Amino acid sequence: MTDVRTRFAPSPTGYLHVGGLRTALYNYLLAKKHHGTFILRIEDTDQSRKVDGAMENLISTLQWAGVVFDEGPGTSGAAGPYIQSQRLALYKDHALRLIQQGDAYYCFCTSARLEKLRKEQTAAKLPICYDRHCRNLDLAESKRRAAAAEPFVIRMKMPLDGQAMFNDLIRGDVTIAYSLLDDQVLLKSDGFPTYHLAVVVDDHLMKISHVIRGEEWLPSTPKHITLYKFFGWHTPLFAHLPLLLNPDKSKLSKRQGDVAVEEYKAKGYLKEALINFIALLGWNPGDEREIFSLEELVHEFSLERVGKSGAVFNVDKLLWLNQQHLRLKSDAELLNLVRPLLETLYPGTVADEYMLKVIALMKERAVLVDDVVTTCPYFFAEPVSYDEKAAAKNWTPEVPGRIEQLEDRFAALDLFTAENTEKALREAAEASGIGAGKLIHSLRLAVTGVPQGPSLFHLIEILGREATIRRMRQAVAILDTGKGGV
Repeated sequence: MTDVRTRFAPSPTGYLHVGGLRTALYNYLLAKKHHGTFILRIEDTDQSRKVDGAMENLISTLQWAGVVFDEGPGTSGAAGPYIQSQRLALYKDHALRLIQQGDAYYCFCTSARLEKLRKEQTAAKLPICYDRHCRNLDLAESKRRAAAAEPFVIRMKMPLDGQAMFNDLIRGDVTIAYSLLDDQVLLKSDGFPTYHLAVVVDDHLMKISHVIRGEEWLPSTPKHITLYKFFGWHTPLFAHLPLLLNPDKSKLSKRQGDVAVEEYKAKGYLKEALINFIALLGWNPGDEREIFSLEELVHEFSLERVGKSGAVFNVDKLLWLNQQHLRLKSDAELLNLVRPLLETLYPGTVADEYMLKVIALMKERAVLVDDVVTTCPYFFAEPVSYDEKAAAKNWTPEVPGRIEQLEDRFAALDLFTAENTEKALREAAEASGIGAGKLIHSLRLAVTGVPQGPSLFHLIEILGREATIRRMRQAVAILDTGKGGV
C-alpha cells in the first residue's frame, strides 16, 4: 500500500468526544503503519456552532494523547490551509463548475416555502425531502436572478433512477437506491459550503486515500461518490466505524457518562490507557492480548480487524487498563505526573526522595494516577480524626497500654525498617498474649486514622521513627476512652 493519506476532520464545537478520538486514532494508526501522512482538518463551515477556543483545545488534546498530525493548522503542509473557513473560494468555484456541467442548479425556494413543504409531507406521512421545484429552471434565467442578488442555494442533481453501489472496507458492498436520496444543498445562501461539498473537495485536493469516519456518515456516502463522479475524480477508499454504545446498548451519550477526552485526562487517566482502550472499541488483534502501547498498535492495526457491531464503552475495563499501564510506569515517571497535584495539595512540603518511596509502595494499589496521593493522605499529614467503626472494633480499653509498650520497642530499635518493626510488633503481641493481627490493626489506626492501606511496616518505615511514635502518642491521647472520642 503506497501514498496512504488519512485525515481527522472535526468541527470546533466544543470538547473532543471519545468517539472523535477513536476516529482520529484509527486514521493515525493506518497512516503510520504504512509510513503515510495523517492530516488534521478543521471543518468550521457551520459558523453558528463554532465555539471559541475549541480548535486549540482539539489540537492540544490530540497532542496530549500522542495522536500527532503531520499536516494541519500551524504546519506548512502543501495542501493547506487546513481550516475550511479559509477555503471558501475553492468551494464556490467547484459549485459553479457543477452548475456549468449541468450537475447542480440554483434553488431560490424560500425558507417559508420549504417549511410549508415539510409540514405537508409530515401530514401526509411522506419522507421529508426537497421536491426539486427549481431543478429544471432555465440556467440563463437562474444566473440572472442570482446576479440580481436574489437569495439562493446551490443543489446537486442526484440521479433519479438506479442505485449507488460502493465497497466499504468494514461493511463490504453497500447499495442504496438513488430514490432515497435528496438533491443535497452544496452551497448555502451565506456562501458557505455544506459538509457534503466541502468534504469531497478537500479530500480530493488533500489527496486523501482512505476516508475513515463514523457510521452515521454511511447514508451520505452515495452523495459523495456521486460528486466524485461529477468532478471526474478518483474515489478514495471508505471505512465506516461502528457506533460506540453505553452498557445498555444505547448510543454513547453525555447523559449516561463522560464522553469528553478532557474529562478522562482531568480525572487522572493515563493517555496510554485511554488510547489502548479506545483502540479496542471496534478493533481486535486477533488473539487474547489486551495491553498495547501506541507503537504496538501502529504495528498491529488493520482495518480488516475492525468489526461492524457497536462497541460497548465499559469504564470498568478502562480502569483496569489504566491500572496495568500505571504499573508499567517507572516511579520517576509517576512522580512527574503527580507533582502538580502534590504542589496544589501540599505546596513545598513533599521532597522527591520521600515521594518516590510513597509511589513505590502505593503503585500496585493505585488505579488512577492521582490515587498515589489522594488515597493515602496520612503520608503527607498526621490524622486529625479516626475511623469510627475501626476505633470501636480495634481500640479497646487495653490498647493504649499495648501501644505504649510497642512505642518503647520501636524507640529501642537500631534501624527503623519494615523488617525490624514487624519483628518488634510480633514480639510485643506475644508478650501481651494476643495475636499480632490485633496489634497491627490498632497500630494502623493510630498512625493513619483508617483501617486499610498498604503494608503497615513499609508504611511506617517511610514515615520514620519520629513521626510514627508521635502519631502513636497522639492516638493514645485522643482515642483513650477516658479522654475523648473520634
